[in-house]
Amino acid sequence: MSATTDPGGPGAREQNRRGQGGRLRAEIVAAAAELLDETGTEQSVTLRAVARRAGITAPAIYAHFADRQQVLLAVVQEAFAELGEALHAVDPPPSPDPVAHLRAVCAAYSDFAAGRPQRYRVMFGGLWNAGEALERASVTPAQVTDLGQDALAVLSSALRACVAAGRSTSDDAAADAIALWVGLHGLAHQRAVTAAFPWPADVDRRLVDALAHLDPGS
Repeated sequence: MSATTDPGGPGAREQNRRGQGGRLRAEIVAAAAELLDETGTEQSVTLRAVARRAGITAPAIYAHFADRQQVLLAVVQEAFAELGEALHAVDPPPSPDPVAHLRAVCAAYSDFAAGRPQRYRVMFGGLWNAGEALERASVTPAQVTDLGQDALAVLSSALRACVAAGRSTSDDAAADAIALWVGLHGLAHQRAVTAAFPWPADVDRRLVDALAHLDPGS
């Protein structure tokens, strides 16, 4: 199906050729993400605004998304995919050191959150976390549950490597990886909302060491 254009509207675009619907879907998601980054609020991501940014008419969006919630879900899914890619991209050091690798993965997480503050906020901002709101939304509980599982798996794998090397005393790497994720998220959130606070230079290291149960000498 080809996309309808709005000849009189701003940013009018050429129709997608047959078979290029996937490109239009990506452009819709990119337009929504740009609006979110620029305005800092998901309320600005309306179908009309997204269509205007993408240079299409609002009805053309319905060929790819059922409603606004599904557009936002796609933005969040893409953001989590980018987070997972950032964590996977952390290479172990030349001399394999599981603790250094775990710390590097955690640093990559913090850098991602700091570099995309508005998108990160929506990733964890409770769009569908209230039971009643989720029941009314077109987003399913399974779709929400899947968010972030790849990033958690990377943290868990890095922590397990520390345990296997005798560098962590964790007796439940799966649970402690979740605790570490919660801690990293909390620190990222607090940094975003209390930027003027004099954060200690080693607060990241202290957080990781404590929640990952790393040996003091690591």
